[in-house]
Amino acid sequence: MKTKAVRVHEAGGPEVLRLEEVDLPSPGEGEVLLRHTAIGANLIDIYHRTATTGQYAIARPATLGVEAAGVIEEVGPGVKDAKPGDRVAYWMLPGAYAEKRIAPAWRLVKIPDDVTDEATAAVLLKGATACYLLHDIWKTKKGDKILVHAAAGGVGRLLCQWATHLGATVIGSVGSAGKVEAAKSAGCAHVIVLGEQDFSTEVKKITGDVGVDVVFDSVGKDTFESSLNTLRPLGMMVNLGQASGPVPPFDVSKLAQKGSIFLAKPTLATFSRNREVVVALANKLFKGLQEGAITPDIGLTLPLDRVADMHKAIEARKTTGSSILVP
Repeated sequence: MKTKAVRVHEAGGPEVLRLEEVDLPSPGEGEVLLRHTAIGANLIDIYHRTATTGQYAIARPATLGVEAAGVIEEVGPGVKDAKPGDRVAYWMLPGAYAEKRIAPAWRLVKIPDDVTDEATAAVLLKGATACYLLHDIWKTKKGDKILVHAAAGGVGRLLCQWATHLGATVIGSVGSAGKVEAAKSAGCAHVIVLGEQDFSTEVKKITGDVGVDVVFDSVGKDTFESSLNTLRPLGMMVNLGQASGPVPPFDVSKLAQKGSIFLAKPTLATFSRNREVVVALANKLFKGLQEGAITPDIGLTLPLDRVADMHKAIEARKTTGSSILVP
């Protein structure tokens, strides 16, 4: 069977993305043939395209993309909990930038009837990330003061929505004045424009010089050091991305000097390690979506053959909300 997939054969800019025809085998033991209907495009896809070493380096040639929604067309031997016609989705499973793919059945979660494929692709990976960050890494409670960088972005927007729903006061940072309203609409009580204001000073003003309980930082190098200065004693710094580049080597004694603060570097892969944790996280996510704790916001939708344009927009930080590729 033939299908089309976006492949990379070497690290580089958007120009290395190639839509190619590839062969698909029949599904094997425990596998399904999945036809994609909506594919999520994420910052991690940029990291996978460009990295040659470190956490995000991948073996090439490879098909990019780690999340999608679709319909099962065929099941392989031993698959008991899925059947042709089921609407399903997955996250953190490389190979999503394709019309069709073979996928292990245990990684798939069923999409509720009242949730669309597009909404699922818009919130699945990002929403699952927000979910474990707010419920497992930092157990968010009413009255918490939280700083979220890139508050108008895909993960940032959902973090702000869900944290506000849980009763926290959210301070958001954005990269430009044009994103202030998007951050406010996501629930931010205060919004700081990076580059126009010194955010660590502003956070101290907002909190009466106390500091925030937790910082969720997906920007990385440009905000890391200053983010530590916004924390109260025993607060937590959570680094979840590196949009501005990786954080340089760090002297951990600074954590003691700044008030015995905590540093976390979690990954969604830890919350995708087996069927039990995948289903538990998906159930929390879909419940949050159905209850209105989070809402999908699709800022950009493009056909799969315009994937290079999608990557350019994400890298230039011109997108808000989630970005979707349609096969």
